[in-house]
Amino acid sequence: MAEKRDYYEVLGVAKTATADEIKSAYRKLAMKYHPDRNPGDKVAEEKFKEAAEAYDVLHDAEKRQRYDQFGHKAFEGGAGGGYGAGGMSMDDIFSMFGDLFGGRGGGGFEDFFGGGRANRREDPNAPQRGDDMTFRLDIDFDEAVFGSERTIDITLPAQCDECGGTGAAKGSRRTTCPTCHGTGAVISGGGFFQIRQSCPRCGGEGTIIEKPCRKCRGTGHVTKPQHIALKIPQGVDSGSRLRLTGKGGGGVRGGEPGDLYVLIGVRESEIFNRQGLDLGVDVPVSPITAALGGTVDVPTPDGMAQLKLPAGTPNGKVFRLRGKGVKSFRGGVGDLAARIVFEVPVSLGKHQRELLEQFQASVDSASFPQAQDFARRARTFFAHKEKLEAKKG
Repeated sequence: MAEKRDYYEVLGVAKTATADEIKSAYRKLAMKYHPDRNPGDKVAEEKFKEAAEAYDVLHDAEKRQRYDQFGHKAFEGGAGGGYGAGGMSMDDIFSMFGDLFGGRGGGGFEDFFGGGRANRREDPNAPQRGDDMTFRLDIDFDEAVFGSERTIDITLPAQCDECGGTGAAKGSRRTTCPTCHGTGAVISGGGFFQIRQSCPRCGGEGTIIEKPCRKCRGTGHVTKPQHIALKIPQGVDSGSRLRLTGKGGGGVRGGEPGDLYVLIGVRESEIFNRQGLDLGVDVPVSPITAALGGTVDVPTPDGMAQLKLPAGTPNGKVFRLRGKGVKSFRGGVGDLAARIVFEVPVSLGKHQRELLEQFQASVDSASFPQAQDFARRARTFFAHKEKLEAKKG
């Protein structure tokens, strides 16, 4: 039988190494040589065992002191607690790994290699909180802006009133699962490398039901229609999520219910377009009013507001009305952008046409600077075109 290597040599640390240095060194070796990463590699498996044995001794202050004094002889003849002195149980190994990687079931060594122990509840018979549920609700634009009250009709899982959420029929009870003996997990594999998985018979609960409840068929849940009052605060928008505490799925075995999250969808407005708390609106205006100046009515969430147009207001001009947007239930209010859109008169009578013709005859091109600028740019474009064509010729 090969002579054991020095534990400090195995881990690659000095005899003066600190506890943290020993832990760090072993963690690297454990990750490198773990059988899950080296399937079928007997050399890697032996190195993994050797490193685990060294760490088991050197991370324990008392064992380390005995080893420093007597070497490997300190654990011969049943005097020690290392692998060479009779081996360790899987629970001992998991405890050691838990200490190294952050605790049992805490996202450490077992989770990394798929052990499964972290996925089992410590007490499968304890009260279990209900699931959180999500419900989508589409509302009108004005409900979103001003707030409203609604009643949600939804079917949710609720604790079975026949068995009290235990899943067991009256006169029956939960018993320890004979497959996993109440642990909620089974172990497969052999030797040093073993895998823990949720028990297939009890689903990781650790218990089974002798006679399931007829009403809930052993689940502890039944579905029931619910009518839930909902207050929609002003200022919500599409994508807003409202939380109703305790209105979700029912718990089992006396556990509290989960929460209900209402996901809001807002239908488009026939008047406004919305960007956050800001609103936009197109205001149709007569070109005559825009030319002469005047007052136009602009709709806002607070009612109609009067907007004074200066003489010569161009088509598409945007006026910002501060504080006339959406009010938020969290505080704050947006603005409203009113865009002027010319509306050309239609269905003109004979006299009206005559008046417009007289007006057209009375003005010259200087009255339309934008048209003049447009004509200038067009002339420049065609002049450039003629030069290019001349060069080609």
